[in-house]
Amino acid sequence: MPPNKDYNPMPHVMPEGENATPLEVIGVNASDKIVIVMVGLPATGKTHVAKRICRYISFFHDIPSQIFNVGDYRRKICGVHKSASFYDHNNKEVVEQRHVACNAALTDLIDFMRKDGVRLAVYDATNSTMDSRKHIVKVLKDSDIGAKSLFVETICDDEDLLEENMRTVTMNTPDYKNQDPIESLKDFRERRANYIKIYEPISEADGDTLSYIKVLNCRKFVVNNVRGYLSLKVVHFVMNLHTLPRTFYLTRHGQSEYNLLGKIGGDSGLTENGHEYARRLAKFADEKIGTIETTDKEGKTTSESIPARLWTSTLRRTKETARFIKHENVEINQSDGNISQWVQFRPNTRRNLDELYAGSCDGMTYKEIEEVFPDEFARRQADKLTYRYPRGESYMDVILRLEPLAHELERINDPVLVVCHQGILRILYAYFMGLSRQEAPYVKMPLNYVIKLTPHAYGCEEERVCLLEREEMSDGQDEPPSFI
Repeated sequence: MPPNKDYNPMPHVMPEGENATPLEVIGVNASDKIVIVMVGLPATGKTHVAKRICRYISFFHDIPSQIFNVGDYRRKICGVHKSASFYDHNNKEVVEQRHVACNAALTDLIDFMRKDGVRLAVYDATNSTMDSRKHIVKVLKDSDIGAKSLFVETICDDEDLLEENMRTVTMNTPDYKNQDPIESLKDFRERRANYIKIYEPISEADGDTLSYIKVLNCRKFVVNNVRGYLSLKVVHFVMNLHTLPRTFYLTRHGQSEYNLLGKIGGDSGLTENGHEYARRLAKFADEKIGTIETTDKEGKTTSESIPARLWTSTLRRTKETARFIKHENVEINQSDGNISQWVQFRPNTRRNLDELYAGSCDGMTYKEIEEVFPDEFARRQADKLTYRYPRGESYMDVILRLEPLAHELERINDPVLVVCHQGILRILYAYFMGLSRQEAPYVKMPLNYVIKLTPHAYGCEEERVCLLEREEMSDGQDEPPSFI
């Protein structure tokens, strides 16, 4: 017999109870604390790694995390625009001023870590010498905050990567804001040269019991004496990071039949407007994502294919939105001079990207939910982040299942086009744009837009491109004001 049309099986059983949200991180005790100590020369990616660690731990694991960047303290104490001579380690006066900044950051870090509960702090500085690292270990031990220490050393001897890092730093750091870019780069090279004179990489001389991970060109890793759930989480995450520029393109599916009817969830196909958006998205992907234009010295512009990826959910409306995108075999010029074959926008369906499941409310309009399930309607209005639909999911559940994809997005160098759903895109957008969990469910993700995100060490740039203007088009997300 065919199944009853009203049959709606429980997708999963959560031990916390009905409409509860799993807030605990398995394996972490309430007293676990960890201090990440960055080590490395300027332009090796320390600040980028530090910010990504804090962002990942706070957003996906709901653990209070904070960066204590010595550069920020130094700018407050000594001023912003300091030339390379300020970093001359033979100048005792400026060395003392920088020590004041280091100690101020360390003091605030200890105060932060004294608070109850699981928490993570990052001490972001060059920490160039063995003596400076031993001083940090002693101060943390004497403070009796009960925190583990994990040193993360970033090393970069790849000249191309180093050049890219230096350009990124001088363009984004407050030290060179509104300064001449050529002069800034020159000054930064001199600053880095001053650090090279005294730099001592982490070695056995630091102590066999020191917990650390050495990161070489974001490709090679050395891990020593790392134990514990949270420490290993950090190490695993760091091993997926890189500092190269990359872009993500986020878009909802085209207008679906359920959008037209104002219903949520389901597995409906696209409307005519949706199919038109799919055609325009394919053109955009071919011309703007999978192709790059270069101009030679004579001013001649040529187009060249670059490897690009495509992710969709397993639901019909996202696969239909991506169906016009070409999957051609292209030749890609490698940095080593070789040519490789690549299937452009090879389809990759990810169940993690399926829309937030509305359970018993799946296939209903918000007006129907208010009439049939008034208590559920009120609960969601009160707390959209943690509310779980009966037999369905919450945004918190979605955050948990998107964590593996965050690792992969951090790892990938190629541009990625992600075609999925509003609830999912809200989480990914919030993570990369530095928004809180509480803000995520209210982010505007309109139909017919491609959102281009370009993360870097000092933030994330955003560009929104409308591919199809239809003012009368129903979005299907006409939520009450408190929902939006």
